[in-house]
Order: sequence, then structure tokens, then C-alpha cells
Amino acid sequence: MATMWNPDAFLEHMLWSKRPAYSFEAKTPEQWSEWRAALKEVLLQKLAVPDGMGQALAPVVLERIDCGDYIRERVQLTTLPHLTMPAYVLKPKQGEAPYPAVIACPGHGYGSKELVGLLPDGSPRLGEPGIYQDYPAALARRGFIVIVPEMLGLGDRRLQADRDKEPKDTSCFRLASHLLMAGYTLAGCRVYEMMRCVDYLHTRPDADSVRVGCMGFSGGGLIMALTAAVDERIRAAVISGYTNTYRDSILAKSHCADNYIPGLLSAAEMPDWFGLIAPRPLFIESGLEDGGFPVAGALKAIERIRAVYDVLGSGERMDQHIHPGKHEVSGAKSYDWLQRHLQA
Repeated sequence: MATMWNPDAFLEHMLWSKRPAYSFEAKTPEQWSEWRAALKEVLLQKLAVPDGMGQALAPVVLERIDCGDYIRERVQLTTLPHLTMPAYVLKPKQGEAPYPAVIACPGHGYGSKELVGLLPDGSPRLGEPGIYQDYPAALARRGFIVIVPEMLGLGDRRLQADRDKEPKDTSCFRLASHLLMAGYTLAGCRVYEMMRCVDYLHTRPDADSVRVGCMGFSGGGLIMALTAAVDERIRAAVISGYTNTYRDSILAKSHCADNYIPGLLSAAEMPDWFGLIAPRPLFIESGLEDGGFPVAGALKAIERIRAVYDVLGSGERMDQHIHPGKHEVSGAKSYDWLQRHLQA
């Protein structure tokens, strides 16, 4: 009797009947090198990172505020034709320039203002810091110069049709779906703009272009992990509230459209993509009560990523913290870790 397929069985078959083509199986550094070169090229193709065509950054300082123990600037960068990006830059008062630098990438919410202690209208937030824990300010107080870009589709960079909606409503779905129709991905555009942030840091005399790291939370963790995978100028990465397996997280419940990149799963699972960061230092932070990125999946991913580091004899460059919180930044160990790897 013929098998009666239903949508659930069909989807299960389409997703999981074949092993991803580039699942990590290397046993030697030489095999790792071949694997990494091939998978990195696939990632760039899948992301469809746009060509900036030599676009000048043309930075403009929009404001400069003294926040007590650090200076907060807001700058505007030109990233692509017809596209500009505002970003906050938090510059420490302690220590001496050039400072080690960190790109702090927002996930969902109302954008960069949420990370730097401001309300959606730009006024100071007086209450609790929320899931981001104002981590860019914490890093600035530790002697980092921190750039907090406004992600395409969030905050001040929502499409005009979404400007009158609630501050935490995003333009991600429309941007992601429309860009796909043109052969691009929202994730690829965001990765490109994070690379432009590195370009910008290289132009600042107060930033050390050799000591550049990143920290991304949730959807920002996705973008920073993929950026670090393809841009080796990022020397150390903290991925918070995202590292998992696709089966346990992105494909276990509905997530934002920017997470879904055509063909990614046929090539590799999430730990393989994040393993492209090796042998550079990588810190993974995950909440014990995180419902969107469950700890069980995080532990599976950590084990698989660690296998990449172990093949290279670089196990000491990877660390982790499973904190007792929910879907939120902790910082209890990751801030110190960044200092050890970027301020030494």
C-alpha cells in the first residue's frame, strides 16, 4: 500500500532526510582548511552579500553627549547607494587611545536606542535595562570603544509604512521577502553593514584596528556570528542568546523572517556555520530558561562547534556560559572574556 503523505511528514522529509553537504567531519587541520574554504564560499553565496561598489562611508557626526564615564556619539555612515545607517559610538574616558573596539549588534526590539539606555524617542530610560542589560555601556566602562549600529528594518530604519506602528514592530518581514524576490537576503545586507562598521572603525584613530571584536544578542547574534565567519578582521566574538541547532530553535517555532536564508540547511547546520569562526576566540552565552533558543539545543551546538576547535588544537579559545536567566544578555562572564582576548 502506498504511503499516505501529510504536510508534517512531507516537511520532515524535505528538511531532514539528507545530511547537510558540509557537515563538519575533518580530522586534521588540513582537512579543516579545505572544509572552511569551501563552506565560507557557500555562505557568501547563500547570503547574497551585496556589492558596495566602493561606496564611500562619508561619516557624519550627528550628536555628541557626555554620559559621565564615556562619550556617546551618533554618527551616520553611507553603506550602499541610496542607503545610510546611523550608529551610536560609545567612547571610554578611561585609558588611552587607541581603544580595543567592539561592534554591539541589536536583536529585535526598538533598535540601537534600546541598547544605549534610551527610549524610542531618544530620551533617557530611567527604569530597568531590559534584556540587553545596556551591555554597550558596560563594555565602554571597561575600556572598549563600542559601535552600536541601527539594523536595517529596526528603529529609525524601518520602512515608511511601519513608522507609525509600535516602536518594537519591525520591517523585517517585508524587507526579507522583497529582497528575496530581487535575489538578496536581509541577513546578507545586515552582514554587509556590519563589515562596513569594521571599515569605519579602521578610519578612527581612537580605535585599534587590530583589536576588533563583536557581541551580538538574539537576532544580532545571528548577524555577528555570520559576519565573524566571513570577516577575519573580527578577532573575537561573543554570541548571546542565539547559538543552537536549526531543528531545536529556528525550525521548532516561528521566528523572524530574517532567520530564514534559502539553502542554508542543505549545506550545513547552525553549529557548522558558527564553526567557521575557529580558531579565533569564541564565547557562547545562553540562558537556562530561554524558550526561543532552548538550552538543550545550545549544548548540542556547543559540542559540535568545540569539535572544530579541538581539531585545530584551539580548545582554550572557545568558552561558554549557561546562565540562569531567560532570553537575555548576562555578561557575567562574557565581559571579562572580551577583556582577556582584546585588551591583553
